[in-house]
Amino acid sequence: MQNALPGPRRYDGRIIIHFDYDCFYAAVFEKENPSLKALPFAVQQKQIIVTCNYEARRRGLYKLQLVHEARKHCPEVIIKLGEDLTRFRDASKENYNFLQGYTWSNKVERLGFDEVFMDMTDIIDYNVELLNFHHLPTSYFHLDRSDPTIGFSYDASSVVGETYPKDCADLLASSQPAPDDSGDLPLRLRLGSHLARYLRHELEQRGGYSATVGISTNKVLSKLIGNVNKPKRQTTLMPPYNSNIHGESNVNAFIDAHDIGKIPNIGFKTAQKLRAHVLGRSPGFDTGLVYGGTTEKVSVKDIRLFNGMGPTLLRRMLQSPGAPRDLPEKAWGLLNGVDDTEVAKGKGVPQQISMEDSYIRLDEMSEVVRELQMLSVSLIKRMRLDLTADNDDPDANDPLEDTNNVQTAARFERMSKRKWIALPSSLRLSTRPRPPLNPDGTRTRTFARISKSHPMPSFVFNLAIPVDILARRLVEEIIMPQLFRKLHPEKSGWNLSLVNVCATGMAMRASDGKEGVGRDIKGMFQKQDHLLSEWKVEDVDRPPSQERNEIAETIGHVVGAKQDLSLIPRPQQATELGSEDGLGVSQCSNVIFADDWDNGDEMQDASEVCKSFTAVMPAFAMVAHKRFHDMID
Repeated sequence: MQNALPGPRRYDGRIIIHFDYDCFYAAVFEKENPSLKALPFAVQQKQIIVTCNYEARRRGLYKLQLVHEARKHCPEVIIKLGEDLTRFRDASKENYNFLQGYTWSNKVERLGFDEVFMDMTDIIDYNVELLNFHHLPTSYFHLDRSDPTIGFSYDASSVVGETYPKDCADLLASSQPAPDDSGDLPLRLRLGSHLARYLRHELEQRGGYSATVGISTNKVLSKLIGNVNKPKRQTTLMPPYNSNIHGESNVNAFIDAHDIGKIPNIGFKTAQKLRAHVLGRSPGFDTGLVYGGTTEKVSVKDIRLFNGMGPTLLRRMLQSPGAPRDLPEKAWGLLNGVDDTEVAKGKGVPQQISMEDSYIRLDEMSEVVRELQMLSVSLIKRMRLDLTADNDDPDANDPLEDTNNVQTAARFERMSKRKWIALPSSLRLSTRPRPPLNPDGTRTRTFARISKSHPMPSFVFNLAIPVDILARRLVEEIIMPQLFRKLHPEKSGWNLSLVNVCATGMAMRASDGKEGVGRDIKGMFQKQDHLLSEWKVEDVDRPPSQERNEIAETIGHVVGAKQDLSLIPRPQQATELGSEDGLGVSQCSNVIFADDWDNGDEMQDASEVCKSFTAVMPAFAMVAHKRFHDMID
């Protein structure tokens, strides 16, 4: 008997698009050297092929294959070392920023280097309202609310790319509600498919990267549906999403065929517990190098329809000390295609910066120090790239590092032009020790890490000091004595399979941007002179006698020759003299603002000059002015 779906519906109005870059690691090298596209090409980390292009896959190579096996199977394969992740991080960030520019809500979330979720609900809503249902084939998709010319033409009566299920022609061409309670979901998914195609093409033409895309209503469904047709294709999961009188929903039919280990957000331990419950025994491990592999295949349908399966049973199975309290409910939702997780809003800085490496054997202290030094160098370099910005100076975009790490005056000046936009508050060290051998010579497989944190030392933020010097000090003063020694107090006997160094607890610094905390007072004062330059008044001291003579000469020239009164200094001109002996506003207001009135001869003839103060005023005011002199005398 099928269990009823608890909790929220599978469709809550959202349209989520999931991008998965095709062979991303290989594509980064292929962009640098386009000739590699036509050749079997693979990227190596340690002794494993982490990815290979489709030409190599066509010849039988695959991900996570041992390098010597790949060369034996395909001797002509070209293999590049990809342990330095800098180029991949930069390419991933560039693609992310490109896609982020097409969002209105800024809900765009990066998953690893090669996956991006985009919540395009608001854009879809806006374009649905603009549709002319009498002319759907000649529709126009608007990408900018403020500029109607930005967008593209499309056929709103059809879907672009592949669909699941394939035979849904009646639903695709309809603008009526779906046969379940999803309303206008078919129409909204059609618009989402056209937007996804446009973004795919723009990404490939401008960035050189192709992507496989999935379109659905939540993150787990959009990710899974995108995996159906690879590469360079897109797939839309069509309604009905909820069970109805016509039969089971397309969501159940689609997700039930997946192995439980393929469902996102269901971790390895949870998947193993579910497998064990269905099988009635502990599932076997794959003996290969791939961590998390299993020889037991148990589908979502096997678990979902298992006798008594539901939130109550999952609560008894999965709840344990340290486990999230809502884990059973979330797992049950994922088994039914329900995922309420929001697409996170894009941020200017990452939440954490992590550097790690795995090892076949790491049990010597000197090797540990060397590896920590290398990881620390990479960590600080990445912090400088991701957490600093130019200080409103074009020269500040110069490379941050000198190849020879020599401290020079030019380098110091260049570093001083950068500023931190965010600072990590904590430094975390994580290791994964291998357990000792069992009596029978086997080793228990474990994926558990142990970690310890320490406040990030302030000296790391000094941009004027070379990275290798900072990394050496970080290892000697913080990582080894404060973190590693406390995780592994014994001097020997441990064997590490992984080491991770992480900067976390990002705190935005004060800035004028939306993400900053408070105002950047220092930057505000630095910009003050430039912003106020056009209103700046220079205070220049001049002798009072010179000022009086120049003003008197100007007044006498104007009155005697009956020329334009606008030649007489205005108030701001008198103020610029920087002296109290200049003409007061009350004394010369009638002359100063004469050009705002009628400049006829009548106005000039009606003016008189006080010989004592060389002040010009209307004739009717002269009587009162003479009384002023009499009072002084």
